[in-house]
This record gives sequence, structure tokens and C-alpha cells, in this order.
Amino acid sequence: MMEPTIASEENVAFIDIGTNSIRLLVVRLNQNGSITVLTEQKEVARLGEGCFAREELSEEAIGRGVTICKLFVDLGLAYGVKEFVAVATSATREAKNADQFLEMLLREANLDVRVVPGKEEARLIYRGVVSGIDIGTQRAIFIDIGGGSTEVIIGSQHDYLTLESLKLGSIRVTNQFFRDGEEGPVSLKKYARMQQFVRNVIAQPVTRIRKASYSRAFGSSGTIQNLAEIASRLCPGTSTPTLLRYDDLRHTIERLCSLSLEERRKVPGINSDRADIIIGGAVILESLMEGLGIREIEISPHGLREGLLMEYLSRIPGFPHAEKISSRKRSVVQLGRSCRIEEAHALTVVGLSALLFDTAREAGLHSYADSERTLLLYAAYLHDTGNFISFSNHHLHSAYIIRNADLVGFDEHEVGIMAEIARYHRKKAPRKKDHHFSLLDQVVQDQIRILSLFLRMAEHLDRTHSGRIRDARLSRDKNGQVILDLEARGDSTLEVWGVRSESHMIRKVFGGGLEIHVNEGGGDPLRGELPD
Repeated sequence: MMEPTIASEENVAFIDIGTNSIRLLVVRLNQNGSITVLTEQKEVARLGEGCFAREELSEEAIGRGVTICKLFVDLGLAYGVKEFVAVATSATREAKNADQFLEMLLREANLDVRVVPGKEEARLIYRGVVSGIDIGTQRAIFIDIGGGSTEVIIGSQHDYLTLESLKLGSIRVTNQFFRDGEEGPVSLKKYARMQQFVRNVIAQPVTRIRKASYSRAFGSSGTIQNLAEIASRLCPGTSTPTLLRYDDLRHTIERLCSLSLEERRKVPGINSDRADIIIGGAVILESLMEGLGIREIEISPHGLREGLLMEYLSRIPGFPHAEKISSRKRSVVQLGRSCRIEEAHALTVVGLSALLFDTAREAGLHSYADSERTLLLYAAYLHDTGNFISFSNHHLHSAYIIRNADLVGFDEHEVGIMAEIARYHRKKAPRKKDHHFSLLDQVVQDQIRILSLFLRMAEHLDRTHSGRIRDARLSRDKNGQVILDLEARGDSTLEVWGVRSESHMIRKVFGGGLEIHVNEGGGDPLRGELPD
């Protein structure tokens, strides 16, 4: 990993001026290549209210938009922001009087806004969503339903295959089918007309999209998130706030259509600000899922705003966001750097842990796969994150941080294993009475005993943080002794003394005594590499 190239900390603000809402994200770019989110804000502007019929933004909408953007700029300046990155989407790009709005933003809010085309909006949404997930080698479809447009993308972790921007959105569809002041239930007949309209618009794009293969579906935007939240309350056994099933979506729509606007505002889970446009957005999602044969869709909280951030960071050498690495690796590096770990030491411990794991497997001391190796190396990189809180008992702090950091691309089981490996990198070895350890089954406990032992040994082997051990190999002789062969750069007395302190644990885990052989010579220090 390259060193980041910014000279000092910088605060940057990103503003997404959408058809329904305006969103702000303020981050601090740290010199070590990590980012810190300082604030996230969202305000409903309804720029698209009546826009698509008149093809222009109303004076009221322009006034709301300028007021909110001025507020966000002032907030950014209070955080010390020197650079604002702002884009506007569907309502602004289709309005004949967009120039008037943009000039007012520049004059009154001192905000220079770029209007992005539909496909560029889709690309940025894709970048934002994939920054928060890990799909490995799979290909996925991404759906984002805004107020004025819907973006559909097919792509992998690092590249997109298809970008579609459809002139469909929750406000656009609502304005077309509902009169001002119409607040009653939605009849089956009216909903059927809405469905037919949407199906006509998506017919050709759906035909194109069907030609591509994908194995997962992701939905972003406030509309989809809110539909998933409502469905999780109506159908708690099958849908959750992070997973929406097609059958549950249909049930949710039936329920919403049966209610008046005032009753919809009181539905559990609904965002009351969306109650008047939620059905207009739901019909788009239902039609796309039906037309594409999507039975369930995973929900992402990320979107265009995060895409702007990823685009910005990708241009800064040394930031992990600039490299084509997995979301798992990126999130681990981001966490380590945010906690200001000593990265040279962390990578040395990663390299030593890898050598011990690999050579022990070759010697038949264990039979764990590369998946366990990956968790060990990520835990090795993060083992000192707890120093950010306090050196005293930092192994406990490290476990807490890993367990609660929302690492991208890991399930709870994997996070738990990494936290436990880091927790036992020093002081007492795993014990049955330890709370989190005691909750695990015997198979996982045995796994943590072995993997944490490799990390303990690797930590001892870089005891002085000077990279004196260049190579470390485990084997077993014919008498059952565990042999550790070391290549050292100069005197390694402290490192050898430290690893000898694990003799009892090595005998307990591997069933043999420890014998250490050291060959002292020159050469470059070891620097490990995190798996992708």
C-alpha cells in the first residue's frame, strides 16, 4: 500500500441536490489515508414538485433549494471545509430554468454545482453502493429510485457493465397520477394504470438488462430503504430493514394503497415525509422486480453522495479508495488507519502470521483453509487498534473496536472471530470462562486457540517493532517437537525470549515442546501484505 500524498488534514463537503431531498456529507481526510465522517445531513426540498409537467422548477422549489444549500455551506464552513463538491440530478437537469437555480446557488450560497447526466448519476450511485458491500467475483444488479429518475446498473466489485437511467421517480409518478389535495386510498384501478405506465417505460431497458447475468440485487435510495422498513414491520418473519422480498413488497403496497394519506403517515416504519410519494416509488420497484424476476433485494444505505466521496478519494494516491481492492480489505485498512495504528509494525505482524500459518499447515499442525488465514491476517493488522483508547488492556479495546466497527463485507461470525483473535494476542490465552469465548461452540473455540497463538507468536517476533525477524517457519520433527526456524537481522534475543514464553501454549495446542533455531544475517525487513 502506498503512503497517502496529502500534506495535512483536509475537510471536504459533498452535496447531492436531488429531486426530493438534498444531502450533505462532510469528511476529514487524514494524512494516514483514512477518512473520518464529521456530519451527515438531509433535508427535504421537493425540487421536483410539479417540475416534470411544467419542465421548470417553481420559484418556491428554487427558494427551498437555495435556502437548504446555503445552510449546508454554512455548516461545512463551520467544520473548516475548504472544498465543496456538489451535483444536481433529475429535476435540475430537466428544468428549462435550471440556469436560474444554478446562478442563485452560486450567488447566494457560493456553491458551484455540476448537473450530472443520467448515466453519470448511475455510475456515481454504483460507486457509492459498492463502497459499502463486498460481492467478490459475483455480478450484481443495483436499483436506485429517486424523486425524478431511477438508475439501474449491473456490475461487479470494481467495474460496471450496464448503466441505465429511466425517467421514472417517486415524485414524477405521483405528480402524473395524483391531483393536488387527493388524499384518499388508492383504488386497484388507479394502481393498475400506474403499473401499466411504469411497465411501458421500463420495457426496452428491461429487455436489455435481461441479457446480462447477475446473482444478487441491491437497492439504494430513501424510497427503497423506507419500503424495506415498512415491510419488516408488516412481514417480520420474511423481510428485514436490510432485505426486502418481492412477495412482502406486494403485500406492503396493498396495505399502503388501502389507506388514506393521513393513515399512511401512521404506518409503522414509514417516513412520514414520504407518505404522499411512497406508492409512486413502490410501483417502480415492484415493476422492476417483477420484470427482472428479482425475488429479493438487499438494501444499501449508500448512494450518490458516497459515490462522490469515492470518486474524490480515488484520485488521491495512497488512499485505499484509490486502489482496486476488495471492500473487506478497504474497510480493514480504513479502520486501522482511523485508529492510528503503527502500520509498519502491523504489516510486519501480518507477514509473520502468514508465514507461521502457512508453514504450520504444510507441517500438518493444522488443516485450516485460506478463509481462516484471511481472518487471521485481518485480525493481525487490527490487533493494536485498541491503543487508540489506551495502551493498558489494549487487546480488550481492540476486540471491542473490531466487534463494533461495522466492517464491510464480513458477517457477524467472521467479525466475532477476528475480534477474539485480536483479544488474545497478549496476556492470558483463551479461557472457557471468558464471556465472548464461552458463547462459541467447541470447533470455533479450537480455531481461535490456534489462530490467536500464531498472532501471539508473531507479536513476540516483532517485539521491538524493528522488523528484525525476516522469516519464520514452523515444522515438527520425528519426536513430535515443534521446530521454529528464524531468519534474523542482527541480535534477536528479545524476540526469541518472547516467543519462548508461549512454549506452554504451543505444547497445549500442538502437543509438543518448542525448539527454536536462529540464523542471523542481513537483508531487508519483512513487510506483509493483506489479502484482497
